[in-house]
Amino acid sequence: MIFDVEINSAAHYPAAEVPGLIEIAEQAGFGAFWKGESNSTDPFVMLSAVASRTKKIKLGTAIYHIYGRSPVTLGIQSATLQDLSGGRLLLGLGVANKAIAGWHGGVFDRPLKRAREYIEVTRKVARGERVEYEGEIYQTGKRFQLSWKPSFPDVPIYLAGLGPQMTKLVGKIADGIVINMATPAKVKEIVGRVHEGAREAGRDPSKIEIIAKSRVSLNPDKNLARAKLRQVLTFYNIADHYSDMLRGMGFDAEVSAIHEAFQKGGFKAAMGALTDEYMDKLPVVPASDVSEIKEKMKAFEAVGVTRMVIPYVPVTEPVADARRFFEAWGNS
Repeated sequence: MIFDVEINSAAHYPAAEVPGLIEIAEQAGFGAFWKGESNSTDPFVMLSAVASRTKKIKLGTAIYHIYGRSPVTLGIQSATLQDLSGGRLLLGLGVANKAIAGWHGGVFDRPLKRAREYIEVTRKVARGERVEYEGEIYQTGKRFQLSWKPSFPDVPIYLAGLGPQMTKLVGKIADGIVINMATPAKVKEIVGRVHEGAREAGRDPSKIEIIAKSRVSLNPDKNLARAKLRQVLTFYNIADHYSDMLRGMGFDAEVSAIHEAFQKGGFKAAMGALTDEYMDKLPVVPASDVSEIKEKMKAFEAVGVTRMVIPYVPVTEPVADARRFFEAWGNS
């Protein structure tokens, strides 16, 4: 299992500081740097800057949502970053939600069809093929083709998924799946569906990458680490989609208690209702030593995870805190 890193979780890192941090992450042995989207700094802009300062660390988008740009645009961007970085791009995509679709003037509907068509167009464009796509949702018009021959035409594409249909679709069309906020038991269930989809499509299930996330904080005072992670987890417990998923993983009583506290007293009260006992059952690690993090990650490897993304949640000033974490990881 390869350990990757993400640093845009629950903190804002000044854009100019990120490439230097990822230089340290590369030296520490992390396999990839993943950058999310939503309303934070742009992944491809950031990854391009990181590519210019690093040599071997992979560059991932986790997750670029499909409403922010056309598949032709994304294909052009992907081919460009592949050439710029020497073929280090890991393209993670997701269908987002109603809110994010609305930000970009889109309508959240038919997510399975959208994902399939979007990936088909993006792949063709990034490979430098002539594209005249006439799908139910996406059309590219006539005679589009890159003006140059890409040096690294095969871009690995990963799809974010949790539900039964999307996870099976991953097995049928994607190079891997990105799983957020799932326990090892839930990941095992998802892996089964991904492999089922692969077999249905005549693909080799063992060739599909399984990428999961576990947020961590590192501080000598574990209570401080818990406090920062509690803030992140409270958000997930009151967010519609993720709260449903957490209930489905057997945490109905805990999620209900947090919702009730939120309705009565707001976010601070909801944070108070998220107990240490509940936190310790979730895919987060409040740690005082790197060894604690690596030990908890073994459960994910045991259920088939091939890349483990560690979104680092800083306790103190983000840049200095992340630097200390990377250095501690490299020395562990």
